[in-house]
Amino acid sequence: MSDGGSGSSEALLAGAVDALPEGRLAAQLAEGRPLRVKLGIDPTAPDIHLGHVVVLSKLRAFQDAGHVVVLIIGDFTARVGDPSGRSAERPVLSVEEIEEHAETFQDQAFRVLDPARTEVRRNSEWLTMPAEELFDLVRRFTVARLLERDDFARRMAAEEPISALELLYPILQGYDSVAVEADVELGGTDQMFNLLFGRDVQAAFGTAQQSVMTMPILPGTDGTRRMSKSLGNYVGVTEPPEEMFGKLMSVPDEAMAVYYSLLLGEELDGERHPGEAKRELARRLVERFHDEKAAAVAEARFDQVHVHRELPDDVEEVVVKATGPDGSVHLPALLADHFGVSRSEGRRLLEQGGVRLDGEQLSPEPLDLPAAELDGRVIQVGRRRHRRLRVAA
Repeated sequence: MSDGGSGSSEALLAGAVDALPEGRLAAQLAEGRPLRVKLGIDPTAPDIHLGHVVVLSKLRAFQDAGHVVVLIIGDFTARVGDPSGRSAERPVLSVEEIEEHAETFQDQAFRVLDPARTEVRRNSEWLTMPAEELFDLVRRFTVARLLERDDFARRMAAEEPISALELLYPILQGYDSVAVEADVELGGTDQMFNLLFGRDVQAAFGTAQQSVMTMPILPGTDGTRRMSKSLGNYVGVTEPPEEMFGKLMSVPDEAMAVYYSLLLGEELDGERHPGEAKRELARRLVERFHDEKAAAVAEARFDQVHVHRELPDDVEEVVVKATGPDGSVHLPALLADHFGVSRSEGRRLLEQGGVRLDGEQLSPEPLDLPAAELDGRVIQVGRRRHRRLRVAA
């Protein structure tokens, strides 16, 4: 382990927004023992994206300094729903969905973390408790303390409902820190209340209080809102290389500095041409999550399609059938069948000019085209998705 088995606090604090209480992490590191560094994730989605990588990379820095990461898969708290940043209660997932997401999230997290220094736990291990134990846990905290949370305060002011279940979330999440004996807990800046409340729960049980560290929130590919799968502005770590490269090339120039800082750990050269800086970012991240060859192929494909305006060489062929009585194909249904969108989304894409046929933008009307006019032609959705159409005989 470096620096006497702990790593310097300056190096581990690099890039963090907050580390509280002030000086606590340095004091813990001075003890010269491996710290237990906690990250709790509710598996409400099946995949992780580059926004998650910001926090996971900081966890990896702790591992490289000789500490142990405790990755908590919130299979129990996912049933409750984290209210952070939300104006309404999160929809409840089925147990089967949560378990499926938990498996994929763990596998993908190991693309960043060292499995040998990662302790993976599910909080159902300790939160599936008898009623008297739950009552003993929640009676230690007041509703007034829970309502100090910004999310709840805003919803109270707007006269929006807050369920009793949501009020329990910070308590349950904080009890995770007691169960795993966390020394440090990491999260995004939107998690500050939960992280600090974990200290309150530890104090209530007479255990040593953790220090907390928050990392910045990565903006999505739109450059403004936080990266989120629900907003459609995300880059998944398991996406195909060409999809990952293309999405990163779509990030606005103004967001490049924060992408370089949070994902590459470097300062962006302000004198460099934005397009070249963006290409390097895309290449390096595709190399990181795939390999060097995949990055080169992805860049060549991007140039073929977006610079030279040529069709990609490996356009997938799909079979379409005429469904109308006049031998026509309903375009929203075609888009739903072969591009993974709903029919209403397909109509919206057509209205927004987001669908092309052999490079020509399709108008929103008519929605039905003769099947014979589609055979052998390439339909394109957005900038990167193509399908060559073959009409069934």
